Amino acid sequence: MSSGTSARTETGRQYAERLYLSWWGWPLPLVGSALLAAEIHMGYPGVRAWLPYVILLPLAVVLLLGMGRLKVQVTGGDEPELWVGDAHLPLRYLGAVEVIGKDRKRKALGPELDPAAFVAHRGWVPTMVRVHLTDPADPTPYWLFSTRHPERLAALLRARGVAEETA
Repeated sequence: MSSGTSARTETGRQYAERLYLSWWGWPLPLVGSALLAAEIHMGYPGVRAWLPYVILLPLAVVLLLGMGRLKVQVTGGDEPELWVGDAHLPLRYLGAVEVIGKDRKRKALGPELDPAAFVAHRGWVPTMVRVHLTDPADPTPYWLFSTRHPERLAALLRARGVAEETA
């Protein structure tokens, strides 16, 4: 497996998505940070009146944007790879690919979860994909990660896996 971001940018992307926080996840933290700033302010004049707002509201925005940092992508080229965040897997090690719908998500993350599995879960994304690994040297049995387009990603991974096996 290669490391670094240069492998990601040299080859074309077959699939890419960033798992940003949905719009309905923004109001409560922003209102909470505004209320905390108002609590610190509490009628004092000078710097203490405006500084909490200048610090806490942008901090809340940065944290909310940071929650959407996870990127799922499949690269093309000579050595196609599946990237989930900073972790990557060459497609030649792909086994079975399953779509986990919102009705099976709780079971997949609970009683069915293998402790050695790689998990990248975002609670605001209702669906997941489970990718079993065929690399005998890798102790990870499968990857389980959130995606908003599980059918499209699973179809691409299955097609790329078959293409890798026949090559």
